[in-house]
Amino acid sequence: MKREAIFFSLFTVFISTLLAGRGYAVDIKKEDCFYLSSLHYTTKGMAYWYDKANGGLETLTGIPYASENLDCINCHVKSCDVCHKTISGDAMAYSVNAARNQDICLNCHKREKTIMKIDQDANRLDVHAGKGMICVDCHSGKDIHGDGQEYHSMKQPGAITAKCERCHPSVPESISHRVHEGKLDCKACHVQHVVSCQNCHFETIVNERKRVDIKVSGWVFLMNYEGKVTSANTQTFVAPGDKTFLLFAPQNSHSIMRGGRTCGECHGTDIVRQALGAKVKLTWLENNELRNLKGVIPVVEGVSYDCVYQNYKDGKWFPIDSPPPPMIQYSGYGKPLTKEQLKRMAVPMQK
Repeated sequence: MKREAIFFSLFTVFISTLLAGRGYAVDIKKEDCFYLSSLHYTTKGMAYWYDKANGGLETLTGIPYASENLDCINCHVKSCDVCHKTISGDAMAYSVNAARNQDICLNCHKREKTIMKIDQDANRLDVHAGKGMICVDCHSGKDIHGDGQEYHSMKQPGAITAKCERCHPSVPESISHRVHEGKLDCKACHVQHVVSCQNCHFETIVNERKRVDIKVSGWVFLMNYEGKVTSANTQTFVAPGDKTFLLFAPQNSHSIMRGGRTCGECHGTDIVRQALGAKVKLTWLENNELRNLKGVIPVVEGVSYDCVYQNYKDGKWFPIDSPPPPMIQYSGYGKPLTKEQLKRMAVPMQK
């Protein structure tokens, strides 16, 4: 997009924000401002996976995403102020430097904030964070402001420009790179772990406008995405009537390690043997605390992934007795691994 068009688009947002703040009705069309089509503004990523038409959580709740009973839509970034506003004395202005402050990103991207703290406490910083890199070193203005096209998800091809290959066009020669070339995405081996939200309690969201869940880490899932195996994550929900929901989706956890995993961390493991037996125990209770499986976990259709589902009341969690089997969704344009892929993982390998 030409510089003049970008300037006009941002100027339009600035003027509309200014007028709206003074009580004027503002009707800016998307064709006049490409930011209004961005995922940061539309939150279509959340709407897409939640929609019952896509097998989402709405199937169990019966409450549309845009309903006044939910606050999901309020997550969107409504104006430039959220990221770009800076204050000096009594004067306010827009600043690019203000938006480069990583804390601005982490105010909303709380899962990434959590994983950064976990890695910092464990003294195993993401390799990029360890070098002092911040979000905007990888994520372009297009990722943040959009490009005029409405995407359904950040995982929709074309939505995000940040890719490992942009900075790493070639990789060192190794057996792992040679064997996995064209089959595995970089993240399948180089993501240390993901942080997963468990037991997201829907009734609390509706009744108290509060989001409660239990965060666990120390694992990473594998799914198919754009023709390759990549890192993935999971999330579980409890809907009204003790209905349960299990979601798997590709995810680039910003917890990257320089060296990839060893063969034995993915191949011939006990977790793979559980998957071959069509049942993997993901979470359980230990002294009333939720514990989770550690390691690399293949996501395979037809495999039962057993989780603890709990209700939340008065600040406490209570296990649901004999919960119904969860509704399962493969989201974010991801697909489960095939049985043939699982069989290949079952073969023990040594580097």
